[in-house]
Amino acid sequence: MLFRSQKYVLCLPAEFDAAKPHDLLIALHGHSADRQQYIKDNRGECKGARDVAAKHSMIYVSPDYRGNSWMGPAAEADMVQLIGELKQQYKVRKVLLVGGSMGGTAALIFTALHPELVNGVSSQNGIADLTTYRQSFAGIDAAIKASYKDAAEYRKRSPLFVPEKFTMPVAITVGEKDTIVPPQSTLQLAEAIKKKGNQNVLVIARKDGGHATNYEDTVAALEFVIK
Repeated sequence: MLFRSQKYVLCLPAEFDAAKPHDLLIALHGHSADRQQYIKDNRGECKGARDVAAKHSMIYVSPDYRGNSWMGPAAEADMVQLIGELKQQYKVRKVLLVGGSMGGTAALIFTALHPELVNGVSSQNGIADLTTYRQSFAGIDAAIKASYKDAAEYRKRSPLFVPEKFTMPVAITVGEKDTIVPPQSTLQLAEAIKKKGNQNVLVIARKDGGHATNYEDTVAALEFVIK
């Protein structure tokens, strides 16, 4: 069952029972995309997320979190409101986040800022340090500046500096030859999380991989977070 609003697309599982609790999977789109990406796109990250949600009878939501926001303050506030509304409307057991590229970055940022709202996070080709990230491709730098406005937001929205916030299962997939969103900071974050005592961390790093995660790795990452 599929519902659309101006802010998100929501898919209920085929076996949905309003009287029973269901896990909630929120899928965050990439730069230059919108909420339809994780609903319609057949690239590995998107189809993998849909298939895992269906397999586990999860409530699946793809929000439009302020366009190319890179999880700025307004998008963050929208996400807090969205999770609150969905918990009021449905019996939500666990909240899991997934996303690719900007979405993978946004999933990590939101988790670092609101760990109490997230039970697991899977980031595909995201970045964990916005203080050093500079990328003119597709207007990324300009979009981040417009969303963050205040220079202090770059550090506030850099999960690398707060690995202790990640006490839930974490899965990270990267391509080591990714030049659009280089993988170094997310790999550093994964190691920092482990050093803080959370060993529920999965890293899939493809040596010849670029700025994409295939279907199999997407599914493996999400299954790790779920189990």
